[in-house]
Amino acid sequence: MTTRRSFLTLSGGVLAASALAGCREPKPAAAGPAPVPEVLLAGSRNGVVRLSGGETRPIGARSAASRDGRAVYVADDDGLRRLDAATGASLQEHKFGGGWVPRVVAESGDACVLATTPATEPPTGRTTSSLLVTTGSLPQKFHLPGCVEPDAFTSDRTGLFVLDWLPAGKPDHYRVRLLDFADGKLYPLLTRDKQAVPAGAEERMRGRGRQAVHSPDRQTLYTLYTHQPEHQHTRNLLGGTRSHVHAFVHVLHLTERWAYCLDLPDPFGHGPAEGHALAADGQHIVVLDTASGSLAYAGAATMAIERVVRIPAGGGLASLALGPDGRVYAAAGSTVSVLDRGDDRVLDTWTLPSPARGLRLGRALAAGGGTSPGGRRFLYAGGDDEVVWLDAASGRLAGRARVEGLTELLSVL
Repeated sequence: MTTRRSFLTLSGGVLAASALAGCREPKPAAAGPAPVPEVLLAGSRNGVVRLSGGETRPIGARSAASRDGRAVYVADDDGLRRLDAATGASLQEHKFGGGWVPRVVAESGDACVLATTPATEPPTGRTTSSLLVTTGSLPQKFHLPGCVEPDAFTSDRTGLFVLDWLPAGKPDHYRVRLLDFADGKLYPLLTRDKQAVPAGAEERMRGRGRQAVHSPDRQTLYTLYTHQPEHQHTRNLLGGTRSHVHAFVHVLHLTERWAYCLDLPDPFGHGPAEGHALAADGQHIVVLDTASGSLAYAGAATMAIERVVRIPAGGGLASLALGPDGRVYAAAGSTVSVLDRGDDRVLDTWTLPSPARGLRLGRALAAGGGTSPGGRRFLYAGGDDEVVWLDAASGRLAGRARVEGLTELLSVL
């Protein structure tokens, strides 16, 4: 685990640019419905929904998608089906009866873990937990002591990172552990220097895992945690020190099986959990706090805070997307601030029809079909019972599609 990092002072120039950008008029909306330009996946109160062209297709009430959206699993009374999310085609079936809920899908798309209950936080207390894992032709069942919830597959799919909730009968905090599929036992994680965590030094999380995203190479899972009362990192437990952070990014290496905590400076974590958002690419781990109007950048290689910049503080739901051209799209409620990552200038401010429930950037689309480096790119946003898409260069509203009960825009394929 790392030590707490310092961060840079906010620049007056960035504050001035933010204020000017906040005064710009919103772009006018396009008239009439339009087909969705790309395949989208959205979460809803009735499971995963697939949008393609003019079709909006519910996948099923008991469904789950990989974080990149390429694979979707749906359970029914017969068992489990794996779908190709891009085409909607059925790829594989497992017949093991009903009573199971898909919970976590491996990024490879060929493995899924199911539980007997849907995800809740905290989960209902229980003394034993049953998990069903499909990593091949024969599913494996595991009956584990305590209140155990699935979190992420190891990259080789020989193990599963889980949340071991404590106390099992009335859970209010948890530790991240590894389920080894070979022997069915739970093990502590390693530290960043690949050393075993001594007994009594495992971190116990008390806050909320707000959002999780993979690194581009899918080797690392970043999870944003907010509101950590009395949380102590492994380094604190080993060194006899105290941590007073209110938010951090939990870095989990899915191949080497170590964990690391990147502390976020004040005021991150003081505002509502839903006012925080996380995004990552090969350069940066970026965290947004809409309550304070703060955007923190950490190096993806160094895992150290590089700087904190300001955007207009408006509160509300937070969503975040990183563009390949260096643009950053930060949504605070229905307001999207567009920043230049190179100099942190606020380039523009756009207004959505309703508060954003997830932002996703599409591919550069050529006029005649396919992709092109100079093609048109769309920024998609989840909203109130709909998905909308804007021209990513101008902010003009290009279309919208209704999705009943939408909870979050998940991915663009």
